[in-house]
Amino acid sequence: MEYIKYAILGIIQGITEPLPISSSGHLLVFRNLFNTQMFNDLNFEIVVNFASFLAILFIFRKDIITLIKGFFGFIFKDKKKNAATFKYCMQIVVSTIPVGIIGLIFKDKIENLLATPKIVGFAFLITAIALFVIKNIKGEKSDKDITFKDAILIGLLQAVALFPGISRSGTVLVGCLLRNFKRTTALKYTFIMYFPVSIASFGLSAIDIIKDNTLNSVLAPYMIGFICSLVVTYFAYLWLSKIVEKGKVWKFSIYCLLMGLFTLIYFR
Repeated sequence: MEYIKYAILGIIQGITEPLPISSSGHLLVFRNLFNTQMFNDLNFEIVVNFASFLAILFIFRKDIITLIKGFFGFIFKDKKKNAATFKYCMQIVVSTIPVGIIGLIFKDKIENLLATPKIVGFAFLITAIALFVIKNIKGEKSDKDITFKDAILIGLLQAVALFPGISRSGTVLVGCLLRNFKRTTALKYTFIMYFPVSIASFGLSAIDIIKDNTLNSVLAPYMIGFICSLVVTYFAYLWLSKIVEKGKVWKFSIYCLLMGLFTLIYFR
């Protein structure tokens, strides 16, 4: 039964990480629903998040390699040839700065004060409204048309997702579409932005995991959760990409609405 519980949590992480429905919000709701110590295991949460990270990294591996080559190619080789790629990389950096600064200063305070089922319920409703707003938006901007103003505004929106229950991918996707990005361009920018913050977060978290003397005793269930999260994240993203391309991402607003109402009623 213990292995099944860890597998279920890995599946929940895998579904909710790429989809615009807030993985942190779902984790908090399930933690309070089942009142189990497993949901308070920070190291396990880091492990399944890392599995999601690897799955998304695999999906975008070609884009990441292209960006890395273009970035260093601009610095050390041909500036003219790699200018567009370098600009895109710098825009990702600019978009990451707000969440980095705000997260570093206020993340613990936000989680301590606002990580309650009632707050998360309202956050689900906010996510639902945001996803519905972009229902009929079909932008025109491709990668080369993105401006630094776009990057700043989208970065500020990503910082809003520090509030538990506000979806990071949903918030950034909405921001990109509101800034007139093409749907495929918005999807790519949303998940390329995912990498810098995640790498910094995992770097800090890895120290705590290494110091954990009890890790060997939970290695097997951790691996089950890791594999479940890895596989499910991959297929959840592929599903999301098809939905975004068809302009149907607003349908997630229905789920977030129902989840928000359920959370507010159940934990009233």
